[in-house]
Amino acid sequence: MGKKKAFVLRIPPDTMKAIEKWAADEFRSANGQIEWMINKCLKDASRMKKKK
Repeated sequence: MGKKKAFVLRIPPDTMKAIEKWAADEFRSANGQIEWMINKCLKDASRMKKKK
């Protein structure tokens, strides 16, 4: 994976609160949780190769 690109993401407060709770439950940061969610969705949709 190359250099990460920063960008602004607008998320409703209730959605962000749910993400933060989920992240805390899994010992991740909210940013890490969002990255994990995006990567999982891309892999599940066969839009990104699964790492071996």
